[in-house]
Amino acid sequence: MTLVTVGAPAPDFQLTTDASQQFRLSDHRGHPVVLYFYPQDDTEGCTLENIEFTDQMPEFRRLGAVVVGISPDSVEKHCSFRDKFNLGVTLAADPERKAIEAYGVWQLKKMFGVEFMGVKRVTVLVGPDGNVAGVFPATRIKGHAAKVLEATRELVARRAGLSR
Repeated sequence: MTLVTVGAPAPDFQLTTDASQQFRLSDHRGHPVVLYFYPQDDTEGCTLENIEFTDQMPEFRRLGAVVVGISPDSVEKHCSFRDKFNLGVTLAADPERKAIEAYGVWQLKKMFGVEFMGVKRVTVLVGPDGNVAGVFPATRIKGHAAKVLEATRELVARRAGLSR
């Protein structure tokens, strides 16, 4: 499976969120959308990543950006995770890996010398036009959300410059 590329149309999908609502990417055309894919709720790295995105939410909202965390966990597990850490991001459940596979983040991974298929920690920035504006593999979790926020700022500023 290959990772989505910048400039390509972002694959549309519909998933159930931790608010028991349907999130369809195409419903958010006209706004930047941040999709951060992560392996599993309530693990050390994923918890840190979700907390960092939560901390940045006021600025993402100010920019008009929609932020959604996606993992293969169930809605129920997302709700428990959200409540345990007081998360302020939308979490979408993808147990059937519809979006995960469409975005190419279901990949071969290696941990402690063992290879297995799993979710590669990647964030995709979708532009208001529905095309992929940025792809950010999370090589370091700490600071990843801030890096994506900066790219979102730049995207919004470029679009504002074009619309004048």
